[in-house]
Amino acid sequence: MKTYYIVRHCQADGQSKNAALTPQGIAQSHTLAEFFSSIQLNQIISSPYKRAVQTIQPLAHAKQLKIKTDERLSERVLSSKPMDDWYEKLKLTFMDLTIAYEGGESSQEAMNRIVEALDEQIKRGEDHTLFVTHGNIMSLLLKYADPDIGFNEWKTLSNPDVYVLKYFRPDHLEIKRIWLDI
Repeated sequence: MKTYYIVRHCQADGQSKNAALTPQGIAQSHTLAEFFSSIQLNQIISSPYKRAVQTIQPLAHAKQLKIKTDERLSERVLSSKPMDDWYEKLKLTFMDLTIAYEGGESSQEAMNRIVEALDEQIKRGEDHTLFVTHGNIMSLLLKYADPDIGFNEWKTLSNPDVYVLKYFRPDHLEIKRIWLDI
């Protein structure tokens, strides 16, 4: 069995790649470091977005681990054009994973890239890896592990949020939320 941790970034001041953590998000990042203080970690892989890297810096410092970045953990782009009804459109993409809007990627495409990042670590035999990512892409990884996960679970994710994935064999991946809203 291998263990992987999936972390959603702390509270940020926006959605752009360069959006930073808010003062509350910075405090949350230190709480996150405390949360993981007694948990074994061998490596940290993060989305390259500023808010994701800032989320995990206190923990990386405390554990003396380098933060590796991976574009596959970046947030999913729903569309390259603003959509007033983005919430309803996002909901549809959880029901039909093949829906793609202009300039965006489908849920299936986004799921494939984050699963590829996880599979790469599994094939390398890596264990106790922590991934830092974003809400939509995180929920798609969780959906891969449990097809019953969908839009409602995405809505209930917190900033930050933490799930543990236990990999037993290719056809058996268990997930559990371990973050307590603090």
